Amino acid sequence: MYATGDSIVDADTRAQYLARFKQNERPEAVLVVADEPERIRIAIAWTNLDVRFADTVTKKSGESDSEIWNWLWDNTRYSLQELMARVGVNLSEATFRKRLEPLIGNRVLYPDGTANSFVQRYLRERVLKLFDARPRKPAKNL
Repeated sequence: MYATGDSIVDADTRAQYLARFKQNERPEAVLVVADEPERIRIAIAWTNLDVRFADTVTKKSGESDSEIWNWLWDNTRYSLQELMARVGVNLSEATFRKRLEPLIGNRVLYPDGTANSFVQRYLRERVLKLFDARPRKPAKNL
């Protein structure tokens, strides 16, 4: 359970909010990462990061999807420095945050350390294509 200003939010309630977003995923989220190597690296690093819900939670401002989404993210804790290190970019925190915001705003990344399932499938397919790729020219004998 998590304490808020006026009420208690248990892990089940948070999970229900997240499930609502995950059940309403849209495939268009893939367009945010398609052919964007830096955003792809962020999405991959995100799913390997320690992401937690805050111990003390802020009060929700309302019940709309947008308000709940923002509330979930406002109460999500992770190390931005660790994420930046995993992504391997040499950017300022402010610039990195600007690159991260479209992934959050377009619901590519979830505040539980997971990613949109359409994006996950897209990334898996890209990896599988890498393994299926065959050299066009035979290797020369050395």
